[in-house]
Amino acid sequence: MANHKSAAKRNRQTIKRTARHKANRSEAKTAAHKAFEAIKANPKAAVGTLVEAISTLAKTASKGSIPKRRASRKISRLYKAANKATAGASTSK
Repeated sequence: MANHKSAAKRNRQTIKRTARHKANRSEAKTAAHKAFEAIKANPKAAVGTLVEAISTLAKTASKGSIPKRRASRKISRLYKAANKATAGASTSK
């Protein structure tokens, strides 16, 4: 329990910020997971999901909810998975 007015305010701010960051992180994780699943299911049709996931990850990083390098790494892995899946799909036919 905060003993000073300023400490009580900091606690309120922390609670709000934590909730906001948690929601952003959850949204980014869900988007990335959906993109990976879409790439596995149908690589050629996953473009929209991939673009949405990349946008969400970048937006989350810019807001400070996740580190920029983590977002960059996840985006890179999404691109890598998509390129691998499309290359495999085109050579197998």
